[in-house]
Amino acid sequence: MKRVVVTGLGAITPIGNTVKDYWEGLCNGVSGAGDITYYDTTNFKTKFACQVKGFDPTDFMHRREVRRLDPFAIFGMCAADQAVADSGLDSEKLNLDRVGVIWGAGIGGLQTLEKEIEDFAKGSGVPRYNPFLIPKMIIDIVAGHISIKYGYRGINYSTVSACATSTHAIINAADYIRLGKADVIVTGGSEATISKVGMGGFNAMKALSTRNDDPKTASRPFDVDRDGFVMGEGAGALILEDYEHAKARGAKIYAEVVGTGMTADAHHITAPHPEGIGAANVMKLAMAEAGLNFDELDYVNVHGTSTPLGDVAELQGIQKVFGEAAYAMNISSTKSMTGHLLGAAGAIETIASVLSVQNNVVPPTINHFTDDPAIDNKLNLTFNEAQEREVRAALSNTFGFGGHNASVIVKKFK
Repeated sequence: MKRVVVTGLGAITPIGNTVKDYWEGLCNGVSGAGDITYYDTTNFKTKFACQVKGFDPTDFMHRREVRRLDPFAIFGMCAADQAVADSGLDSEKLNLDRVGVIWGAGIGGLQTLEKEIEDFAKGSGVPRYNPFLIPKMIIDIVAGHISIKYGYRGINYSTVSACATSTHAIINAADYIRLGKADVIVTGGSEATISKVGMGGFNAMKALSTRNDDPKTASRPFDVDRDGFVMGEGAGALILEDYEHAKARGAKIYAEVVGTGMTADAHHITAPHPEGIGAANVMKLAMAEAGLNFDELDYVNVHGTSTPLGDVAELQGIQKVFGEAAYAMNISSTKSMTGHLLGAAGAIETIASVLSVQNNVVPPTINHFTDDPAIDNKLNLTFNEAQEREVRAALSNTFGFGGHNASVIVKKFK
């Protein structure tokens, strides 16, 4: 099996539109939440979200291209551009038949679909849809656009598994490289669902926080007063590469991907298994593949969405797997700062895990005010401030509606 390393990163997030700014935001405990500015929220239960800010897509692409892409695809293309540039990949020096793209989104072009339906409803009833409606909307289009831009002719497709989507994309990319079927794969995910349909739909199922009087503290994983997640948007991109290929071209290496796991809860369409069985199983698989002892994992970037059931179930899963070793590791939820990027969550959180390993810093879980008696207070949940420590290996969890679970482990490259 080939070794898989991370050689490039890109991020468009609610707390920073470069990897550097994103990481600084995480380490400084910055909240990306604020009032929604995209539409009139008067009649909505939740009036805030973690929007991307100060972002100009024309820094990356022509204005004409911007008009032909949904925001989820724009975020994805821009993050991928950053990652490719960061990696130093040169298409003229690559075997383009062995460079692929595996990209994911949980929902895709929701804003485009919403606008087209609204315009039709307001019109004469004659169907006059934008000819770019379908290519703007479909989830796989980002992978297609990236390959077209750079000429990458290798493996190319998209993953969809709700909030586990981009972790599945990363795992699939690592597997193809391990098997020798690709030298390099651009992977990650993007999402843009801060819209009337997106927010209204999640409100209807009572998944979102309604803390409209204090948006910046609304995402509060593990706090007794948590009342749902905060919607986020953006994209994360990683360049995964065969180690020998990276070494031959003198690439910088951030970390090594050493363990992955994929399971199902087989329990409920939206609720986690109450005993965290699916979460425990997926972490066991990732640890077994990584070949790590439990005391060699220093950080878990949890799914930690700030929902009453999910946070407790995940911590129960961690304690089932790691036992006493769970008390020696750091645990944190970076969603407390970025909100929940749905299909892009796994990508930006794997990036956070990579940077934690590289910099020996664990980003915090912000907005903790009151302990939850259902949570073991001996666990180090890294409340409110980043912590410096040696991070030899880090695990990132993502769990999606439908009971989809995915975990990836990265460790220091040696």
